[in-house]
Amino acid sequence: MAESTWWKLRQFWTESFFVPKSKFTAEDIPDLSGKVMIVTGGNSGIGKETVKQLLRKNAKVYMASRSRARAEEAIADLETETGKKAIFLELDLADLASVKKAAEAFKSQETELHVLFNNGGIMHTPMSELTKQGYDLQFGTNVLGHYYFTTLLLPTLLATVKTSPPGTVRVITTSSSGSYLFDKDDIDYETMRPSKARDEMGTQPLYVQSKFGNTLFAKELARRYGSEGITSITLNPGNIDTNLARTMPKFAVFLIRLIMVHPIPLGAITQLYAGTAPECAEHNGKFLMPWARMGKHTKASNSPENSLRLWNWLDAQVKAWEEGYHEPASN
Repeated sequence: MAESTWWKLRQFWTESFFVPKSKFTAEDIPDLSGKVMIVTGGNSGIGKETVKQLLRKNAKVYMASRSRARAEEAIADLETETGKKAIFLELDLADLASVKKAAEAFKSQETELHVLFNNGGIMHTPMSELTKQGYDLQFGTNVLGHYYFTTLLLPTLLATVKTSPPGTVRVITTSSSGSYLFDKDDIDYETMRPSKARDEMGTQPLYVQSKFGNTLFAKELARRYGSEGITSITLNPGNIDTNLARTMPKFAVFLIRLIMVHPIPLGAITQLYAGTAPECAEHNGKFLMPWARMGKHTKASNSPENSLRLWNWLDAQVKAWEEGYHEPASN
């Protein structure tokens, strides 16, 4: 086994099970009065906990979720707990039309956006399931959807930079410990749509590829917009006991439960730290690990060439869709 593979496995193992007590807690979040924030996938799991803690610290929080019913139930729960009410923003990351509609809806209501938490995600979905535009569901949701949502909101983020203290405008993208398990030098773009390559890769590697893609996207965002005042950070939230694996077969869910050992409140700590701690203004382009610590990632993840290639591919897909085409642009 190659040394690099041993390193990846060691990182996965230590970040999953041997995590020191966090020096940062939800009580350390500064007052967020006047701050506007969005949390994608905010109606359950880590996202819901993130919304909860932001509300407790007086932020105005948009819960971007696909299901109105589930979001409204979560909003009611959090209002009972915090006395504050999140705002529902309808967003289906697996449909570019929905993403565009959500961004336009937000911009019709707000002129500022201080922190965008790209938290939503899906894991190990059936191979037969695709996005509305025909992309692999996991990559299309976890990466392409978030890319489009973020870029549509960039004008608002950049406008907020001009009226905010330095370092307070941020985009926080949630990756996974699974991203360490990606065993290729770069994304296999032949797997983005139904193909032999996608079939051969399978749902679990497709998931870790999407989480690898999250790190590349966040790092390219940092390179492009860090000098303009946007701090972009990506992170591993930890192996958290959530319902993310709900679409998997029962036996696979049982195995996943053996490693998803940490409670949901801990899972929100690292992204809350990234999004709100003053010192994280200095962490543009960095990768954080549990709990609220600086982390390291793979050589492939830190490759500017990989990040640029992904950004260009994502941009080409969005432009092709916006121009009315239904087939993906060439890589």
